[in-house]
Amino acid sequence: MAILTRPAGHEDEGAWDVRPTTDLGRPAEADDRRTSQRRWRRRWLSLDTVAVVVTLIVSTLRLFVFPTLDPPSKADAIVALGGVDGGLGRALTLSREGYASTLVVSTPLNWCPSAAEAGAGVRVICFRPEPFTTQGEAHEIRLLASRDGWRKVIVVARRTQAERARLRVGRCFRGDVQLEAPSMPARSLPYNIAYEWGALVKALVLQRGC
Repeated sequence: MAILTRPAGHEDEGAWDVRPTTDLGRPAEADDRRTSQRRWRRRWLSLDTVAVVVTLIVSTLRLFVFPTLDPPSKADAIVALGGVDGGLGRALTLSREGYASTLVVSTPLNWCPSAAEAGAGVRVICFRPEPFTTQGEAHEIRLLASRDGWRKVIVVARRTQAERARLRVGRCFRGDVQLEAPSMPARSLPYNIAYEWGALVKALVLQRGC
C-alpha cells in the first residue's frame, strides 16, 4: 500500500510524493524503527541475564567453594563448630600441634574429646549452644572469651560456612578470628551452597547483631 502526498510548495505542479506504508496506514520506516528497537532491547536483556548469571557463579565460588582461609598461627583457643565433617579432626590436629592451649568443641551430643586426644597440656571445653546455630556458637565464644581473656581464636568451620562463620563470630568476638575449613566432597556442595545462600542473606539482612 502507498500514500500519495503533494510535496510542500508544489501545490500547483501536480507532483506527488509516493511513500510506502503498512496496511494500517503507518509509514514503513516507523515499523522498521520499532522492530530495530525491540531487537536491541532483547539483546540488552540477554546481556543483562548473562551478567547476572556470571556474577552469581563467581560469587558462589568465591564465598562457598574457595573462601578466604588463614594459615594457622598461635592463638588462645581453637573452636570447632558443630556439624562440620572433618572439623573435629582438624581441630584436634591443630591442638596437638600446639597452636592453642584450649580446645573448644560445639557438639549436639554429650560426647567430648579427652585431654589426651587434644594433646599434652590442652584444656578441653565442650558446649551445646542455644540455639544450636552458628549465631548461638558465636554467642558462646563471646562468653568464653570474656571469661578467659582470649584475644585470638582459630575457628574450624565447614568450607561453605567459612565466610558466614567469620561474619558471625566477628560480630561477637572483638579479637582476631582465623578461619580453618576442611575440604568437602563435591557431592555435598549443591545442598550446602543452597543452604548457605539463605543463611548468609539472613545474617546480612535479618540478624545484623551478635
